[in-house]
Amino acid sequence: MVRGRLHGIARYALELARRMPALAPDLRFTALVPPDGLPSDLAELTPSMPQHRARSGFLSPFEQLTLAADLGRVKPDVFHATSFSLPRFWDGRLVATLHDANHVALADQYTPAQALYYRVVVGPRARGAAALVTVSEFSREELARHLGLSPYRLQVIHNGVDARFQPPTPGEAKAFRERHDLPARYVAAVGNAKPFKNLAMLKHFAAELPVPIVLLAGKGAVAHELGLHENVLDLEELPESEMPLFYGAAAALLLPSKYEGFGLPALEAMASGCPVIVSDATALPEVVGGAALRLPPDDATTWRETTLRLLRDDVLRGELVELGRERAARFSWDDCARRTLAVYRRVLEGASERSR
Repeated sequence: MVRGRLHGIARYALELARRMPALAPDLRFTALVPPDGLPSDLAELTPSMPQHRARSGFLSPFEQLTLAADLGRVKPDVFHATSFSLPRFWDGRLVATLHDANHVALADQYTPAQALYYRVVVGPRARGAAALVTVSEFSREELARHLGLSPYRLQVIHNGVDARFQPPTPGEAKAFRERHDLPARYVAAVGNAKPFKNLAMLKHFAAELPVPIVLLAGKGAVAHELGLHENVLDLEELPESEMPLFYGAAAALLLPSKYEGFGLPALEAMASGCPVIVSDATALPEVVGGAALRLPPDDATTWRETTLRLLRDDVLRGELVELGRERAARFSWDDCARRTLAVYRRVLEGASERSR
């Protein structure tokens, strides 16, 4: 399921895969990758383990049948499904990470087929999994409620931040802005056009800001699609290596999402020395704690006033940068990988005991 621009779930899979072989030299790992292989521009995110090309793509019409065939060929002792694509027709030992309950909690924002997939494939297979992982306490409660699971079946293992997310030097920030024709000061925003990301709310005050909002939303013309015409620059794409610069060169990150299973951009921005303003909703308060400014997601007036205050108050900005970096330091992919490896070992040990 690692394809195109890396979203949070793809990053999760890659960050684990690149660490596991070194953490557990006594185990053998294989990565199940897309039919065409992994993207060629992953750089340090490229896993060193052997790769097995799947017969069909992530969530394709034939995925479930070919996934069972692929796993039948590889014959893993444990399969870790790192997203909601669970193998319904394979009955081996499964560890599944369910990041959120978006497709059922916000069913009106997805196709009927996607919601049906969650109820027909994800729910039943999750109930038979050897272990279930999720990324926040919020997601644990949501998944338990919507999929009919006991919350105690889900272990919370937070996402992390890679060490490359660091504040850039003034020279690095300046070079980044010049390379992408960005102004000396801007406010960053990330997401996509889905309603729960709530980016359309920005149109109510973007024109009143003294600096532009630079929107990174995975494709061009999202600003136009959402009606964000004034004072918004639509940045089509960035290589992964430049994401710390995008955050670190910004005066602030605005994350007005109404529903997040975790909220990795907030954490990565804080690690990069960027003050963050987030919605006081779903998993975001759990992730940012007291290290970001938290606002009601629908109160555009408060978002405008708070953004203006942050742009004008250097003391507040400095405090948030310091608090943000301290907060982000608590979340590491190394810790996530070690705790996930412990889940694998418990599953393997349980299987060994049952076979005696």
